[in-house]
Amino acid sequence: MNEELRRYERHVILPGIGVEGQNRIRRSRVLCVGAGGLGSAVAMHLAAAGVGVLGVVDDDRVDLTNLPRQLLHGTPDIGRLKAESARDTLRRLNPEVEVVCHLVRLDRENVLDIVGGYDLVVDCSDNMQTRYVVNEACVRLRKTNVYGAVFQFEGQASVLAPHMGGPCYRCMYPEPPCGGGAHSGAPFGVLSTVPGIIGNIQATEAMKVIAGFGDPLIGRLLILDALRMQFRELKTRRDTSCPTCGVARE
Repeated sequence: MNEELRRYERHVILPGIGVEGQNRIRRSRVLCVGAGGLGSAVAMHLAAAGVGVLGVVDDDRVDLTNLPRQLLHGTPDIGRLKAESARDTLRRLNPEVEVVCHLVRLDRENVLDIVGGYDLVVDCSDNMQTRYVVNEACVRLRKTNVYGAVFQFEGQASVLAPHMGGPCYRCMYPEPPCGGGAHSGAPFGVLSTVPGIIGNIQATEAMKVIAGFGDPLIGRLLILDALRMQFRELKTRRDTSCPTCGVARE
């Protein structure tokens, strides 16, 4: 057994993945938007799983307050650019994965060029503006968008793919909610383990889409209440009048 096959053998023996599914993971190009709490769990698990190219978008620097939940970074990384700190951690985790740093904040000027270079996007951003920008690019380029958000003791995740019959982000949130929360972009408290739980779910959903196994969270919003350790699921639908993905835009 060669070294690569041995590394991923617990994937290869799984029904629905096998050698072909692992090869799909290895050939994939995934963009992780954000190298914070969600992005730490997502990037580490996708790198460990053998994603071929992993892009990391983040223009922020590591701060002491990040360390309890952003496990890509350690105390010596304080002050470093998060994307570069993430790259070094991921290379140690799996040197076979190509990590590409995008030291920018996504906006309407650069998002199409960056997203266009990847097969799938995992949105780990922490503000509404970036989520809308990423959503619009994914809809336009027909890229699947694996969404996650956290707030205090809560989190949520979904797979946004209008080209596969599901809703986009704007279908679920037509306008920014008032009063803060996971969508406001304002500073908020969060239990350090919650981004890890939601990020793991996002990484799982990304691998399901890439390798073609299981039933992705398309048309479903999974909500975590960590205080009660309960999950609930809401059905979501594509809005045919959505200004981003509605029939008028087709």
